[in-house]
Amino acid sequence: MRRLSGFLLAGALLVLPAFSHAAFAQAAPTKFLIDGEVAILSVSVNAAKTADYEKVLAKLKEVLTTSTPEAKQQAAGWKIVKSAKPMPDGNVIYMHIINPVPGADYSVLQSIYAVVKDPAEQKALYDLYVGAGAKNLSLGTGAVVVDFSK
Repeated sequence: MRRLSGFLLAGALLVLPAFSHAAFAQAAPTKFLIDGEVAILSVSVNAAKTADYEKVLAKLKEVLTTSTPEAKQQAAGWKIVKSAKPMPDGNVIYMHIINPVPGADYSVLQSIYAVVKDPAEQKALYDLYVGAGAKNLSLGTGAVVVDFSK
């Protein structure tokens, strides 16, 4: 019996560290990286919540244009177009036209959180974003074949 309890104690000593706080700590969020010279990201937003989504986009613009040189580069190469008419399901499509910065994170909320450290403000922006029903529909990337402006 002593031997069994000894094995159990030894096993517990080996297993318990795996259940420590560090093991449960959240992993770093995955970066949303975009390859290619140009990307078009289509995002669907609830038509009644476009103002909320645009508040989040305004905050994104603010943090990108006042942050690191890489973030400023992202802002310079990122335009967003709102569809003129809702889709048949009633949602509005926002087309993000991006000239990607290699290695830059294009996650809207993570880009904001990198600068906005107040948990209450982060939560408010998260609630606006999620409440708007923002869903990525498609991402197309590639190389410019012809540039008519040149």
